[in-house]
Amino acid sequence: MVNISIKRLDELKKKFNNKKIAVIGDLMLDCYFWGDVRRISPEAPVPVVEVENEFYRFGGAANVALNISTLGGIPYPVGVIGYDNYGTIFTSLITQSNIIAEGIFVDENRPTTAKTRVIADNQHVVRIDKESKEYLSKSVQSKLLKYIEDNIKDFDGIILQDYNKGVLVPSLIEKVINLANKNNLLVTVDPKFNNFYAYKNVTVFKPNKKEAEDVLGIKIKTDDDIKVAGRKLLEKLNAKNILLTLGEDGISVFSKNKSPKRMSTKARKVADVSGAGDTVISTLTMALAAGADIYEASYLANYAGGLVCEDVGIIPIEIDRLYNTIKEELK
Repeated sequence: MVNISIKRLDELKKKFNNKKIAVIGDLMLDCYFWGDVRRISPEAPVPVVEVENEFYRFGGAANVALNISTLGGIPYPVGVIGYDNYGTIFTSLITQSNIIAEGIFVDENRPTTAKTRVIADNQHVVRIDKESKEYLSKSVQSKLLKYIEDNIKDFDGIILQDYNKGVLVPSLIEKVINLANKNNLLVTVDPKFNNFYAYKNVTVFKPNKKEAEDVLGIKIKTDDDIKVAGRKLLEKLNAKNILLTLGEDGISVFSKNKSPKRMSTKARKVADVSGAGDTVISTLTMALAAGADIYEASYLANYAGGLVCEDVGIIPIEIDRLYNTIKEELK
């Protein structure tokens, strides 16, 4: 258990304000089509969905940037979109959200990553993914790196948000981490399988249980399994800290020369786990940038992840909701 007072919570909340966090990774657009099914198509044995509503939201690293904003910070998303209709919609959302777009580059050789969900009669009918998983060209990589180099002095932290869509390539990962370390800047990572071991020497590495199992080739079932996994990841990645998310079993935090600390889940009811990982890495990074230690930051991140699981859909965490909920429990 992490002992944290209301006074300390108030101190941290104030320090969240205007923290500048670069979010580097796979920017996505989530598209939703809602409607009803009243007949089967005469062209094929498939339902005809009569669309009643459609809307668009940020996904991937863009959702992380949005979480940074709703937590009181200033996000600097860094990535690419395509020269297409989805890219136009994405740009409109960026403008509406008052998010700085200078680090978002248009790559005419790849589409905007978009995930379209068709929902009829409250059931998910199909998801259509439009994306490229090819690595970015070297010229586009250079643009992203130059933007980071030019603005590194302004950042309070960097998040590397990887979905294996080609933006975070090994060479770019290495250069960004080296640049952050040279500038004594905290860097946190939400990894995926392909580049898992490329993220060495970071402040916090945050895999989920399945990602750790897949990479380490083990099953994580017991407390001893969790400890083994955490220690192996610390050793292999030379990270300062490992935050292992365990779903309904909460999180475990591992730090060099310290005993691991386990925290139970804060989800009171689980309606939808989508986007919870984005919220965890956002809150964690904001808290560390605000001066929290790894245990305080993990406590806040664990709480935030639990809260967004109570909502249907990908909803960012609001700073007042987070702190007010924690205060109510501490009273």
